[in-house]
Amino acid sequence: MATLAPGGLDLFTSETDKGARRLELHVPTVHCAGCIRKVEGAVKALPGITHARVNFTTRRLTAEWKDTSLSAADILSAVEGAGFEARPFAPADAEAAREDPASRRLLKAMAVAGFAAMNIMLLSVSVWSGADGATRDLFHLISAGIALPTVAYAGMPFFSSAWGALRHWRTNMDVPISIGILLATALSVHETFTSGRHAYFDAAVMLIFFLLVGRYLDSIMRDRARAGVATLLKQSARGALVRAPDGSTEYRPIEAVAPGMTVLVAAGERIPVDGLVTEGRTSVDRSLVTGESLPEPVAEGGSVLGGTLNIDAAIAVKATAVGEGSFLAEVVRLMEAAEGGRALYMRIADRAARWYAPVVHLTALFTAIGWLLAGAGPHQAIVTAVAVLIITCPCALGLAVPAVQVRAASVLMKRGMLVKDGSALERIAECDTIVLDKTGTLTMGRPVPAGALPLAGEALALAAGLAAKSHHPLSRALLAAARAQGVTPATLADVRETPGMGLEGDWQGERLRLGRVEWVEDGTETAGPAADAHLLQLAFRRGHAAPVRIAFEDPLRPDAVAAIDRLKASGHDVRILSGDREAAVALAARTLGIERWAAGQTPAGKLAAIEALKAEGRHVLVVGDGLNDAPMLASGHASIAPATASDAGQTAADLIFMNDSLLAVPRAMDVARSANAHVRQNFIAAIGYNILAVPIAIAGYATPLIAAVAMSLSSIVVVVNALRLKAPE
Repeated sequence: MATLAPGGLDLFTSETDKGARRLELHVPTVHCAGCIRKVEGAVKALPGITHARVNFTTRRLTAEWKDTSLSAADILSAVEGAGFEARPFAPADAEAAREDPASRRLLKAMAVAGFAAMNIMLLSVSVWSGADGATRDLFHLISAGIALPTVAYAGMPFFSSAWGALRHWRTNMDVPISIGILLATALSVHETFTSGRHAYFDAAVMLIFFLLVGRYLDSIMRDRARAGVATLLKQSARGALVRAPDGSTEYRPIEAVAPGMTVLVAAGERIPVDGLVTEGRTSVDRSLVTGESLPEPVAEGGSVLGGTLNIDAAIAVKATAVGEGSFLAEVVRLMEAAEGGRALYMRIADRAARWYAPVVHLTALFTAIGWLLAGAGPHQAIVTAVAVLIITCPCALGLAVPAVQVRAASVLMKRGMLVKDGSALERIAECDTIVLDKTGTLTMGRPVPAGALPLAGEALALAAGLAAKSHHPLSRALLAAARAQGVTPATLADVRETPGMGLEGDWQGERLRLGRVEWVEDGTETAGPAADAHLLQLAFRRGHAAPVRIAFEDPLRPDAVAAIDRLKASGHDVRILSGDREAAVALAARTLGIERWAAGQTPAGKLAAIEALKAEGRHVLVVGDGLNDAPMLASGHASIAPATASDAGQTAADLIFMNDSLLAVPRAMDVARSANAHVRQNFIAAIGYNILAVPIAIAGYATPLIAAVAMSLSSIVVVVNALRLKAPE
């Protein structure tokens, strides 16, 4: 980390609404639940700390304290003292975290180890077949030439992790693994240069290969789950065009924009700050807030939020909140806090894994001592201890879960579902409550005309001609419907847009209007009956003729009723949480037979509802699609999103379904339950293997090579059992 000036780190602290100081640090070397526990423990040990949490997705440590004697530098020193690099957190760190190079390094190491293992095994077969004397020594020497660089390169993930733990007087699962690999390699080198009968290069390299397989499978699943917050942060602006009091303008990075400044936002740009419109009139895409794609008009005095999209015209905005105080930053914090709860599962696994290292160390040590006391020589005692270390290596346990996850992901992919977080399969199977968003989730999220169009012939061509000049979702729907009927949009002259209202143009001396109902009608009587409250509407007017209202609806997804019925039949409590209008949500709930629903929900409101359900002890499966659903998706026990979801919605979800049918949700739950059963079977097989194999190794009936073969067979059994997983009908 670059050295900061005295007190320089304090510049990166902020004050919470409760009067506490907050510091956010990026801890890039955090790679497991054990790391999280150690970092949080080191910070919590400081006097005055009220909160310390590491988010595994972004590797962001958030610490809060009220003790004035505690400084930000003290927190940084505590993290570094625990053996972890740290620096002030920047949004770029979150985006970099989604491209974790660890998976690529593991893949390369696994390829090297696999290639080396195959070649060494070919040489070993010759030795087992009776090669002796100079021939055996030559084969051992060639094996050493292949194995030594392979162990040095492919074993580095385990060696570096083990050394990092030992350097700070702690241990982890990689310590006994590394000791076993190094002892087997050293013993083999000794045997090679003393013309011994046995060398165990094949055992050492094979062990590394199977360990890397398990670690890589787990890593790629984690990579798929890492990009949620990073994608959400892409909605934030990197800078803003600020207007000074003298009228001059200057582009500033967002960190240099302060509340009270006037920011200019052109049409098509994302609004960089929360603020009030001081000049101009436009429409704003507020899907980040409401989840609804229909733009909302805003004029002078209206409020806008950072991250939302300015659609129609340029505006001037007086900033009221920027950076960490903005709405988008709050959504990111909500999402990170929700994701942090998922670390509980990693921590439970880590607490169990912590027993592995000391138990294996003591077992191998007592084995060596026991053989020495029984009169065996040091060579025999070491060989037996190495066999114990190898035979107890957790390859089968390490593969038990990721092998099933990868198989289940493959099965779901064939059904049009993409699994982004393999651990979610376990959580999906545990869910008892299903919470769904409406627009884009229960519905298609694409408005279409409700019934037959009230326009035809030339009138429809004229309306379509205006619609062709707009990017508004309802205009796009009207244009698509006209073209579907074979109507060619008319070519209109002098088409003008009134921001937030609609379009008008001229046709043979007549004025045409298409847009918001009240703007088009302008106090005149409308032709035809008024549309139902749940429908969206445009109005079209030609000259002095009566305006015509065109109603649109957002249809339910195919099989939505069947999917909800199937979920309810399996005993799940199904609910709707939506940012849409009450009338539209009520109709969807009534059609689907869902009794519990809520409309007009903000991201914070949705998250609060999910947290309330969790407080009741429920395991919630969240199904949503919008930017405003991202915190809710991250907070759920598990989450699913359609392929049409926003980037943030897709990256926050654990599973994405690619087709339009909502039956993907109950089908995913069926596969998840089947996967859980196979994981339990794998654990039983792995534990049973250790119960049988460890006593055999201690008794001296297993050489390191036999131990490696036995360990490999146990891993193969686990993989074969995972491949038995089939897609349910």
